Amino acid sequence: MCSMERYPIPSFSRGTWQSGEIVSRIGGGKLGGKAAGLVLLSKDFLDGIDEQEYPEFNITIPRMVVLGTAVFESFMEMNNLWEIALSDASEERISDAFLRATLVPEILGDLRDFISQVNTPLAIRSSSLLEDALDHPFAGVYATKMIPNNQPDTDTRYRRLDEAIRLVFASTFLNSAKNYFKGAGQNHQDERMAVVIQEVVGNRHGDRFYPEISGVCRSFNYYPNGSAVPTDGVANLALGLGRQIVDGGVSWGYCPKYPTSPPPFNDVGDRMRGTQISFWSVNMGTPPPPDPMGETEFLLVDDLLVAEEDETLDHLISTYDHRSDCLRMGLSCAGPRVVDFAPILVGKTLELNKLIRAMLPLAERTLGCPVELEFALDRDDSGAIRVCLLQMRPMAIPVGESKISPVEMNDHGVVLASERALGHGCKNDIQDIVFIKPESFDVARTHAVALEVQSFNNDLHSAGKPYVLIGFGRWGSSDPWLGVPVDWGMVSAARVIVETSFRDMNPDPSQGAHFFHNLISFGVFYMTVRGKGSSRVDWDWLDQQTVVRDGQYMRHVRLEKPLEIRVDGLAGLGLIKAEGIF
Repeated sequence: MCSMERYPIPSFSRGTWQSGEIVSRIGGGKLGGKAAGLVLLSKDFLDGIDEQEYPEFNITIPRMVVLGTAVFESFMEMNNLWEIALSDASEERISDAFLRATLVPEILGDLRDFISQVNTPLAIRSSSLLEDALDHPFAGVYATKMIPNNQPDTDTRYRRLDEAIRLVFASTFLNSAKNYFKGAGQNHQDERMAVVIQEVVGNRHGDRFYPEISGVCRSFNYYPNGSAVPTDGVANLALGLGRQIVDGGVSWGYCPKYPTSPPPFNDVGDRMRGTQISFWSVNMGTPPPPDPMGETEFLLVDDLLVAEEDETLDHLISTYDHRSDCLRMGLSCAGPRVVDFAPILVGKTLELNKLIRAMLPLAERTLGCPVELEFALDRDDSGAIRVCLLQMRPMAIPVGESKISPVEMNDHGVVLASERALGHGCKNDIQDIVFIKPESFDVARTHAVALEVQSFNNDLHSAGKPYVLIGFGRWGSSDPWLGVPVDWGMVSAARVIVETSFRDMNPDPSQGAHFFHNLISFGVFYMTVRGKGSSRVDWDWLDQQTVVRDGQYMRHVRLEKPLEIRVDGLAGLGLIKAEGIF
């Protein structure tokens, strides 16, 4: 990521917001990784897009104000927070200390001036010095809070902004961040936090505010299907706020080069069961009970019927026609809705995919490496379509030699084989395996499973022992019915993560942006096992190993000799082999 000194950023002053200035700053110091990516988008990237090629779109960056890292440092010093922040105190004590703290006086005038000019929803986002780095991007570790900012009095709006800023500051020191630093082997004392205050993209529909489409696209695809190859890239689209995608919820994934090729569903029934059924929005109605340290305090989750009433599904769905047992684009008939974006991708009601295909190589040239772009689409009062770029970050991709031939997947001694694997290379220093016991797993108890995973992980982390983690559904999903809702800190010692199916829990592999970046940056191998072809887990072998700890849902076994673990990231194959099996 480039240095912020490459571009002078104007200081915020009265009238800055109304003038249309995309980026301004309050306070000195650095602007952090996320802000750096946004500045690059606003400068180098946008200049490379020929808007005449896309006359239906207004391509832009949401306006933002950035609090520099000097504000964070002054806040920590003035409130004497360093000692408790870096201590082993509980999250509750640390959060309480930040709630009782006050922002530094020198920025209060600018913040009040800013909030007096703005009464639309705001996203208060972390932008630390280490965030969005290629080696350790800290994806999803720190807080983002959206506030409705629609109260009639300025004082109330200011208090909500003040609380959100302090939440972002506090998130620098909560458990997920501390565990991440331990796993990354980095010094927590060196971290500094900037804050991006950015307009939320979208429109108001009753008591909800949300974009019609949120998207994440990557120039390298670890899971190509059909004729696609990894360098063809991948895109994920969703209705509502982008939290649906980046936190691993259900979204529509496809290859931009082959937009009309559907994901590999077995039939229409699978396609209907695998669709997005709810969406995130900002709550513009009755305020909820106060929860100043909660990221989702002002967010709502509603089902598709609400979006249909809002008339925001026109370009997003197909409808199941039971008479022909097929899906028809749009709302042309009554029946179950499937969020497959067919009107856009097949019917080309919007040339969004053409724009995505142009943006990815331009972003690669801007950063000099494979990239991920996050964006959202809404409409202004005249009906003009605005495509807002929200984030650009670098991606790491497999390098080096680590070839696996399909025939090796069935070799003697292979106890786990995956035909959809992420990573590249070999590991031969792991003797510990932690897995969910199939006989004890209950999809209604995934929150309890997550807490037990964290306990096992903490023991292994303290002992300095990397391990293989095997479970059902999606690890880290924001939807507990799709998998176990762990955060990254709860699995920080795992160096191989395996997702396999369980009865009706058979979602697509994890596609959350935060999940991907943390896997790649820590060099964690990721394998999906679906029990088809050569993919398998030898559960009988696992049950025969020496048990170190047996929990209600989890079991930890240890082997006498290290496993041989290999992943071919270019072929998408992975295997785990144990000695002594013939």
